[in-house]
Formats: sequence, C-alpha cells, structure tokens
Amino acid sequence: MQPEANELDLHGFRPRDLGALLDEFLALATEHSWPEVRVVHGRGSLAMARSVHAILARHPLVESFSLATAPWGGHGATWVRLRPKKALGTMPPFPITKP
Repeated sequence: MQPEANELDLHGFRPRDLGALLDEFLALATEHSWPEVRVVHGRGSLAMARSVHAILARHPLVESFSLATAPWGGHGATWVRLRPKKALGTMPPFPITKP
C-alpha cells in the first residue's frame, strides 16, 4: 500500500478485508508521522462505518476518532487521530497474542 495522502478510501473493498487494510494503513501513517488520517467508508447503511469504528476503538495506534464534518465527507468518512510516535515507544505496534 502506497498512500499518496493521509486518506484511505474503502470503496470497493470487502468488509472481511477491513482489519488488514486498516492495520497496514495506520502503520504507514505512523511511519509518515501523520497526526490525523481520514478513512472514507461511504454512507450506505453505515454498516461499514460501524465495522471501521469497532476496529479503530481497539487499535493501539489510534488515540481517538470521530465522523467527519460535512465538508470532509460527513457520515461517509471518519477522522482518526493517531498516537504520537514517542507515545508508542513502550507499546507493541499490534496486539500480541499468546502462543
């Protein structure tokens, strides 16, 4: 994944791919030191937005998130504030599973 901007557009992706896509995108955003990113999930039934929000709520790189305002996509997009790199120094980048 090579994002050209601090945005991930999920149109055309399957819901089952969301976890891996968001993990990769958030890791790249952290590498680029982007403080915020926008995830475009579309309006539709809001099922995609709920899935994205569920993933973001438990993701260790995410500080906070909220639906975008009207000029930035409204209910069809979510702004995500990332934890600063220095705050991640003692945190694993992704949840560790026990063997």
